[in-house]
Amino acid sequence: MSALIEPFFDPVSATFTYVVRAEGDARCAIIDPVLGLDVRHGRVLTEPADRVADYVRAHGLEVQWLLETHVHADHVSASSYLKSQLGGRIGISEHIVQVQRAFGETFNLAGMRSPAGAEFDRLFRDNESFSIGTLQASTMHLPGHTPADMAYRIDGDTVFIGDTLFFPDVGTARCDFPGGDATKLYRSIRRLLSLPPETRLYLCHDYPPASRPQLRWQTDVLTQRRDNVHMRDEMSIEDFVAMRTTRDATLALPNLYFPAVQINIRAGRMPEAEDNGTSYLKLPLAAHE
Repeated sequence: MSALIEPFFDPVSATFTYVVRAEGDARCAIIDPVLGLDVRHGRVLTEPADRVADYVRAHGLEVQWLLETHVHADHVSASSYLKSQLGGRIGISEHIVQVQRAFGETFNLAGMRSPAGAEFDRLFRDNESFSIGTLQASTMHLPGHTPADMAYRIDGDTVFIGDTLFFPDVGTARCDFPGGDATKLYRSIRRLLSLPPETRLYLCHDYPPASRPQLRWQTDVLTQRRDNVHMRDEMSIEDFVAMRTTRDATLALPNLYFPAVQINIRAGRMPEAEDNGTSYLKLPLAAHE
Protein backbone atom coordinates (compact mmCIF):
# COMPACT_ATOMS: atom_id res chain seq x y z
CA MET A 1 0.00 0.00 0.00
CA SER A 2 1.74 3.19 -1.15
CA ALA A 3 1.30 6.50 0.64
CA LEU A 4 -0.10 9.57 -1.08
CA ILE A 5 1.88 12.58 0.12
CA GLU A 6 0.90 16.20 -0.46
CA PRO A 7 3.54 18.81 0.51
CA PHE A 8 2.81 22.39 1.52
CA PHE A 9 5.60 24.95 1.78
CA ASP A 10 5.67 27.97 4.09
CA PRO A 11 8.21 30.40 2.58
CA VAL A 12 8.51 32.51 5.73
CA SER A 13 9.93 29.66 7.82
CA ALA A 14 11.07 27.47 4.89
CA THR A 15 8.99 24.64 6.39
CA PHE A 16 7.28 21.72 4.68
CA THR A 17 3.99 20.40 6.01
CA TYR A 18 2.70 17.07 4.69
CA VAL A 19 -0.71 15.45 4.39
CA VAL A 20 -0.25 11.68 4.25
CA ARG A 21 -2.80 8.98 3.47
CA ALA A 22 -3.25 5.71 1.64
CA GLU A 23 -4.69 5.70 -1.84
CA GLY A 24 -8.44 5.25 -1.64
CA ASP A 25 -8.51 5.98 2.11
CA ALA A 26 -9.86 9.23 3.54
CA ARG A 27 -8.03 8.89 6.85
CA CYS A 28 -4.86 10.99 6.98
CA ALA A 29 -2.08 12.49 9.07
CA ILE A 30 -0.81 16.06 8.96
CA ILE A 31 2.90 16.36 9.75
CA ASP A 32 4.52 19.56 11.06
CA PRO A 33 1.74 22.10 10.38
CA VAL A 34 2.60 25.82 10.52
CA LEU A 35 1.00 28.98 11.89
CA GLY A 36 2.38 32.39 11.05
CA LEU A 37 3.28 34.88 13.76
CA ASP A 38 3.44 38.62 13.14
CA VAL A 39 5.60 39.68 16.09
CA ARG A 40 5.53 43.36 15.15
CA HIS A 41 1.75 43.55 15.50
CA GLY A 42 1.22 40.72 17.99
CA ARG A 43 -0.94 38.66 15.62
CA VAL A 44 -1.24 34.97 14.85
CA LEU A 45 -1.62 34.32 11.11
CA THR A 46 -3.60 31.23 10.15
CA GLU A 47 -3.07 31.31 6.38
CA PRO A 48 -0.39 28.56 6.23
CA ALA A 49 -2.62 26.19 8.23
CA ASP A 50 -5.77 27.22 6.38
CA ARG A 51 -4.25 26.10 3.07
CA VAL A 52 -3.79 22.64 4.57
CA ALA A 53 -7.30 22.66 6.04
CA ASP A 54 -8.78 23.69 2.68
CA TYR A 55 -7.03 20.74 1.02
CA VAL A 56 -8.31 18.32 3.66
CA ARG A 57 -11.88 19.54 3.29
CA ALA A 58 -11.76 19.66 -0.52
CA HIS A 59 -10.68 16.01 -0.64
CA GLY A 60 -13.12 14.86 2.03
CA LEU A 61 -10.35 13.65 4.33
CA GLU A 62 -10.58 12.64 7.98
CA VAL A 63 -7.64 13.77 10.12
CA GLN A 64 -6.50 10.99 12.45
CA TRP A 65 -3.14 12.46 13.47
CA LEU A 66 -1.35 15.79 13.79
CA LEU A 67 2.27 14.69 14.11
CA GLU A 68 5.14 16.85 15.31
CA THR A 69 8.71 15.78 14.55
CA HIS A 70 10.02 18.03 17.37
CA VAL A 71 9.51 21.34 19.16
CA HIS A 72 10.23 23.81 16.38
CA ALA A 73 12.20 26.98 17.07
CA ASP A 74 11.55 28.74 13.74
CA HIS A 75 7.76 28.68 13.45
CA VAL A 76 4.62 28.24 15.53
CA SER A 77 2.92 24.85 15.37
CA ALA A 78 -0.60 24.78 13.95
CA SER A 79 -1.44 21.43 15.56
CA SER A 80 -3.88 22.77 18.15
CA TYR A 81 -5.45 25.17 15.65
CA LEU A 82 -6.01 22.41 13.08
CA LYS A 83 -7.29 20.05 15.76
CA SER A 84 -9.95 22.63 16.59
CA GLN A 85 -10.85 22.88 12.90
CA LEU A 86 -10.51 19.29 11.73
CA GLY A 87 -10.16 16.97 14.72
CA GLY A 88 -7.37 14.44 15.13
CA ARG A 89 -4.87 13.60 17.85
CA ILE A 90 -1.60 15.47 18.39
CA GLY A 91 1.45 13.22 18.67
CA ILE A 92 5.09 13.86 19.56
CA SER A 93 7.99 12.02 21.20
CA GLU A 94 7.63 11.12 24.88
CA HIS A 95 10.87 13.05 25.40
CA ILE A 96 8.90 16.28 24.99
CA VAL A 97 8.83 16.33 28.79
CA GLN A 98 12.59 17.07 28.80
CA VAL A 99 12.11 19.96 26.41
CA GLN A 100 9.18 21.30 28.42
CA ARG A 101 11.24 21.13 31.60
CA ALA A 102 14.18 22.99 30.06
CA PHE A 103 12.09 25.78 28.58
CA GLY A 104 9.80 25.88 31.60
CA GLU A 105 12.88 26.93 33.55
CA THR A 106 14.06 29.34 30.84
CA PHE A 107 10.74 31.19 30.81
CA ASN A 108 9.84 30.60 34.48
CA LEU A 109 6.62 28.86 33.50
CA ALA A 110 5.20 27.68 36.81
CA GLY A 111 2.79 25.26 35.15
CA MET A 112 5.62 23.37 33.50
CA ARG A 113 7.92 22.80 36.45
CA SER A 114 6.77 19.17 36.61
CA PRO A 115 5.58 18.57 33.05
CA ALA A 116 3.92 15.40 31.87
CA GLY A 117 3.30 16.24 28.23
CA ALA A 118 -0.40 16.56 28.91
CA GLU A 119 -0.81 19.17 26.17
CA PHE A 120 -0.30 16.38 23.62
CA ASP A 121 -2.68 13.49 22.96
CA ARG A 122 -0.06 10.82 22.31
CA LEU A 123 3.51 10.59 23.54
CA PHE A 124 5.27 8.12 21.28
CA ARG A 125 8.02 5.81 22.43
CA ASP A 126 10.86 4.75 20.15
CA ASN A 127 9.95 1.92 17.74
CA GLU A 128 6.26 2.29 18.49
CA SER A 129 3.77 1.16 15.85
CA PHE A 130 0.58 2.97 14.89
CA SER A 131 -1.60 3.36 11.81
CA ILE A 132 -2.76 6.11 9.48
CA GLY A 133 -5.86 4.52 8.04
CA THR A 134 -4.56 1.42 6.28
CA LEU A 135 -0.97 2.67 6.30
CA GLN A 136 1.32 1.06 8.86
CA ALA A 137 3.62 3.51 10.64
CA SER A 138 6.33 3.40 13.28
CA THR A 139 8.49 5.85 15.19
CA MET A 140 12.25 6.47 15.30
CA HIS A 141 13.61 8.56 18.17
CA LEU A 142 16.46 10.64 16.70
CA PRO A 143 17.84 12.91 19.45
CA GLY A 144 20.60 15.43 18.84
CA HIS A 145 18.97 18.53 17.38
CA THR A 146 16.70 18.40 20.44
CA PRO A 147 16.11 15.57 22.95
CA ALA A 148 12.66 14.91 21.48
CA ASP A 149 13.22 14.63 17.73
CA MET A 150 11.07 11.88 16.25
CA ALA A 151 10.90 10.52 12.71
CA TYR A 152 7.80 8.79 11.38
CA ARG A 153 8.32 5.78 9.12
CA ILE A 154 5.39 4.95 6.85
CA ASP A 155 5.03 1.48 5.34
CA GLY A 156 8.76 0.89 5.69
CA ASP A 157 10.09 2.87 2.75
CA THR A 158 9.10 6.47 3.56
CA VAL A 159 10.37 8.46 6.55
CA PHE A 160 9.51 12.00 7.66
CA ILE A 161 12.73 13.04 9.34
CA GLY A 162 12.15 16.51 10.77
CA ASP A 163 15.34 18.59 11.07
CA THR A 164 17.79 15.71 11.52
CA LEU A 165 19.02 16.03 7.94
CA PHE A 166 18.45 18.59 5.22
CA PHE A 167 18.99 18.20 1.48
CA PRO A 168 22.57 16.95 0.95
CA ASP A 169 23.92 20.33 -0.18
CA VAL A 170 22.65 21.95 3.06
CA GLY A 171 23.80 19.34 5.59
CA THR A 172 22.56 18.51 9.07
CA ALA A 173 20.68 20.06 11.99
CA ARG A 174 22.27 22.36 14.54
CA CYS A 175 22.80 21.07 18.10
CA ASP A 176 23.12 24.20 20.23
CA PHE A 177 19.55 24.49 21.51
CA PRO A 178 18.83 23.29 25.09
CA GLY A 179 19.36 19.54 25.24
CA GLY A 180 21.06 19.43 21.84
CA ASP A 181 24.01 17.07 21.49
CA ALA A 182 26.23 16.60 18.44
CA THR A 183 27.34 13.12 19.52
CA LYS A 184 23.72 12.00 19.78
CA LEU A 185 22.90 13.61 16.44
CA TYR A 186 25.74 11.69 14.77
CA ARG A 187 24.41 8.41 16.15
CA SER A 188 20.84 9.31 15.16
CA ILE A 189 21.93 10.08 11.61
CA ARG A 190 23.86 6.82 11.42
CA ARG A 191 20.73 4.99 12.54
CA LEU A 192 18.65 6.77 9.92
CA LEU A 193 21.19 6.09 7.18
CA SER A 194 21.33 2.40 8.07
CA LEU A 195 17.88 2.02 6.49
CA PRO A 196 17.72 0.49 3.01
CA PRO A 197 19.38 2.81 0.44
CA GLU A 198 16.16 3.36 -1.51
CA THR A 199 14.27 4.61 1.56
CA ARG A 200 12.67 7.97 0.80
CA LEU A 201 13.38 10.75 3.29
CA TYR A 202 10.99 13.71 3.54
CA LEU A 203 12.49 16.93 4.88
CA CYS A 204 11.05 19.50 7.27
CA HIS A 205 12.96 22.42 5.70
CA ASP A 206 14.90 23.42 2.64
CA TYR A 207 17.34 26.31 2.36
CA PRO A 208 18.60 25.99 -1.22
CA PRO A 209 22.01 27.50 -1.96
CA ALA A 210 22.53 29.77 -4.95
CA SER A 211 23.75 26.80 -6.97
CA ARG A 212 20.35 25.08 -6.55
CA PRO A 213 17.44 27.49 -6.71
CA GLN A 214 14.76 24.76 -6.81
CA LEU A 215 13.15 23.61 -3.59
CA ARG A 216 13.60 19.98 -2.59
CA TRP A 217 11.50 18.18 -0.01
CA GLN A 218 12.52 14.59 -0.72
CA THR A 219 15.80 12.73 -0.87
CA ASP A 220 16.85 9.13 -0.09
CA VAL A 221 19.28 7.25 2.11
CA LEU A 222 21.76 6.45 -0.67
CA THR A 223 21.99 10.08 -1.80
CA GLN A 224 22.49 11.30 1.75
CA ARG A 225 25.22 8.76 2.44
CA ARG A 226 27.04 9.72 -0.74
CA ASP A 227 26.53 13.47 -0.93
CA ASN A 228 25.62 15.09 2.40
CA VAL A 229 28.12 17.90 2.95
CA HIS A 230 28.22 17.28 6.71
CA MET A 231 27.70 13.53 6.96
CA ARG A 232 29.13 11.36 4.21
CA ASP A 233 29.84 7.73 5.03
CA GLU A 234 33.50 8.43 5.81
CA MET A 235 32.77 11.12 8.43
CA SER A 236 34.00 10.07 11.89
CA ILE A 237 32.14 10.96 15.06
CA GLU A 238 35.07 13.08 16.24
CA ASP A 239 35.19 15.09 13.01
CA PHE A 240 31.42 15.52 12.96
CA VAL A 241 31.24 16.78 16.55
CA ALA A 242 34.11 19.21 15.90
CA MET A 243 32.46 20.47 12.70
CA ARG A 244 29.03 20.82 14.26
CA THR A 245 30.33 22.56 17.41
CA THR A 246 32.39 25.06 15.43
CA ARG A 247 29.60 25.76 12.97
CA ASP A 248 26.87 26.11 15.60
CA ALA A 249 28.91 28.75 17.43
CA THR A 250 28.54 31.01 14.36
CA LEU A 251 24.74 30.64 13.98
CA ALA A 252 22.22 33.23 15.14
CA LEU A 253 19.02 32.14 16.85
CA PRO A 254 15.98 31.85 14.57
CA ASN A 255 13.90 35.02 14.43
CA LEU A 256 10.93 33.40 16.20
CA TYR A 257 12.94 31.33 18.68
CA PHE A 258 11.62 32.83 21.93
CA PRO A 259 7.92 33.06 21.01
CA ALA A 260 7.84 29.81 19.04
CA VAL A 261 9.21 27.51 21.73
CA GLN A 262 6.86 28.95 24.38
CA ILE A 263 3.90 28.07 22.18
CA ASN A 264 5.18 24.81 20.73
CA ILE A 265 5.94 23.16 24.07
CA ARG A 266 2.18 23.63 24.60
CA ALA A 267 1.35 21.77 21.33
CA GLY A 268 0.67 25.08 19.57
CA ARG A 269 -1.63 26.47 22.25
CA MET A 270 -1.24 30.11 23.20
CA PRO A 271 -0.42 30.98 26.82
CA GLU A 272 -3.40 31.34 29.11
CA ALA A 273 -4.99 34.77 28.96
CA GLU A 274 -4.29 37.01 31.93
CA ASP A 275 -6.94 38.87 33.93
CA ASN A 276 -7.35 41.46 31.16
CA GLY A 277 -8.20 38.75 28.62
CA THR A 278 -4.90 39.02 26.72
CA SER A 279 -2.21 36.36 26.28
CA TYR A 280 1.45 37.33 26.60
CA LEU A 281 4.76 35.81 25.55
CA LYS A 282 7.93 36.32 27.57
CA LEU A 283 11.37 37.52 26.50
CA PRO A 284 14.14 36.55 28.92
CA LEU A 285 16.75 39.28 29.31
CA ALA A 286 20.40 38.49 29.91
CA ALA A 287 21.89 39.94 33.08
CA HIS A 288 23.55 43.31 32.49
CA GLU A 289 27.31 43.19 32.89
